[in-house]
Amino acid sequence: MQRRKFLGVTAGTIIVAGGVGYLFSDKHNFIRNNSNIASPNKSIFKTDEREILHLASLAPSGHNTQPWFIKYIEPYHWIICNDKTKWLPGVDPTQRETILSVGTFMQNLEYAAGNAGYNCEFKMLAATNQDENIAAVKLSKSAMPSAFDIAKIKNRRTVRSNYLTDSLKKEDVDFLLNEERDFFDFIPNATKEYHYLNEQTIEANRIQSYRDVAEKELSEWIRFSSKNAEKNMDGLTAASMEIGGIPGWVVRNFYNKESVLKNSFRDKNIEIVIKQVSQSAGWLLITSKDNAVSTLLETGKRMQRLFLKVREKGIAIHPMTQILEEPSTKQALNQSIGITDNIQFILRVGYLKEYPDPVSLRRPVDWFVKS
Repeated sequence: MQRRKFLGVTAGTIIVAGGVGYLFSDKHNFIRNNSNIASPNKSIFKTDEREILHLASLAPSGHNTQPWFIKYIEPYHWIICNDKTKWLPGVDPTQRETILSVGTFMQNLEYAAGNAGYNCEFKMLAATNQDENIAAVKLSKSAMPSAFDIAKIKNRRTVRSNYLTDSLKKEDVDFLLNEERDFFDFIPNATKEYHYLNEQTIEANRIQSYRDVAEKELSEWIRFSSKNAEKNMDGLTAASMEIGGIPGWVVRNFYNKESVLKNSFRDKNIEIVIKQVSQSAGWLLITSKDNAVSTLLETGKRMQRLFLKVREKGIAIHPMTQILEEPSTKQALNQSIGITDNIQFILRVGYLKEYPDPVSLRRPVDWFVKS
């Protein structure tokens, strides 16, 4: 469910522009708070509907594709759909990760609706990962509203850099896993399984970086310029890949899709992964008993429940799924780390000194709702 942090820009690639050239360049990273897309004056939405759907859309997804859309049936009655235009066949050919992402969307929706005073009644519609109609949902006023701190949804962020290597405190692990331990395996950074996952994550990234289909797919979802980012409101930006300052300026002004396919880009990505896996408290795996659509959706919801807890403990999560996406690394995974259930998420975890604000883009509600 993640995607790779982009590149570090070497000193030799930094081009210093001056005078008029700099003034007309793309000078600042475009982030979520820069979005100022006005909603239409006439709207189909009733009270609370737009806000509930906006909060649902703040869920994570691979390459930030946001692979969902809503069919608006009537007020407070919608169908949550699988957006085939947002699939990633190069790294997710069976749409397993897509369905997991839709599950995270559904969890956000349930929390947001509950906080607004509604119960959610979901009805499964999909039989396969490829079906368009995933689930119908009806919202009804609740006699006992389920309060949820919506700031947790708004402030959730994938963090890729600057992890501490301190071990997770037992009380923090207990808080995160709570009553769902049957679906989690925490692998601390002093174990042989931890080192195995580090090595295999590097190997899977090396394979994927030089697999042209996967790398070209990645290039399609990087929004190099602020103009392109604002036009699409999805994908990976320099800000979400944690590239700021002069390197971010270089990326926005001098990089494009072709840059991703150069060996220098691929090699730099592998260097970044090596550095990333050397910094963490360990790995957290989320498993399931099977791969049915309903199970994947529930697993996505479970991951999102975890993701909405970590910030208050100063813990970061970085989904690194490449081992599961490359057959040669996936094949031996379960046996090598002693897990029999289906591994659905591989999450690098660790404490942070400071937690950054969210910057990833989100499409406006009107863009993903069809009436």
